[in-house]
Amino acid sequence: MTTAVPTAAPPALGTLESALYADDLDAALAFWRDVMGLEPFQTAPGRHVFFRVAPMQVLLVFNPAATEQPPRPDARLPVPPHGARGPGHFCLAVPAAEMDHWRDHLTARGIVIEADFHWPNGARSIYVRDPAGNSIELADPAIWG
Repeated sequence: MTTAVPTAAPPALGTLESALYADDLDAALAFWRDVMGLEPFQTAPGRHVFFRVAPMQVLLVFNPAATEQPPRPDARLPVPPHGARGPGHFCLAVPAAEMDHWRDHLTARGIVIEADFHWPNGARSIYVRDPAGNSIELADPAIWG
């Protein structure tokens, strides 16, 4: 008996979760909740804080020192180790008409605007840093066509 090899990958629904890493989860919580307006829905002190971005999209912020460790042999949820060092990148889709509002909102909260420009197709991006040094982009979804 032979097993047929599929010719194409099964469909994906989209991006469900994205991860950033931060040594100081309290600072990450304050930034993502109080500045960016995302609601945390799960926390594990010293390990992670998770935020809902949209109905089927979440932002996972992990302490890399905790997630680089392999799971215990008896772990109920044996998630493989993962982590990153150095700045990551995360982009939030923002309506084009709200870009100035976002810039004013961030500036009023003492967040330094690292870059603010229009791409060749006219769509705009604003870049800031979160407390962990990750590059956070707010972009008009039209940057991708």
